[in-house]
Amino acid sequence: MDIHPIKSELDYEQALTEIEKLWGAKENSEEGDKLDILLVLVESYESKNHPIDPPDPIEAIRFRMEQMNLSRKDLEDVIGSRGRVSEILNRRRNLSLNMIRKLHANFHIPLESLIGDMEKHA
Repeated sequence: MDIHPIKSELDYEQALTEIEKLWGAKENSEEGDKLDILLVLVESYESKNHPIDPPDPIEAIRFRMEQMNLSRKDLEDVIGSRGRVSEILNRRRNLSLNMIRKLHANFHIPLESLIGDMEKHA
């Protein structure tokens, strides 16, 4: 088994090619073990070199609304009045800590998504 750390984009591409070849290998086999190791190495390399920013808070709320078939009215118990919901969704007002907590608790929107930088995405 010839496995080495991923230190460059070339190493990364080679690891992805090898993963593709090994995909579906039996668990606890030599190929399966190699696949597991390569997946860990690739995940580590990607987290350091190709990080993915969490989504914009408003886009995260809209996505969850779509998933759960929620209307703006459904957000009023969590965010506040109809006007407040409109201000938030139209980016005229930032989410408060209390709103973030309620959105997370009621709609299971990840905290990382809700505390993102709305200014960056405006």
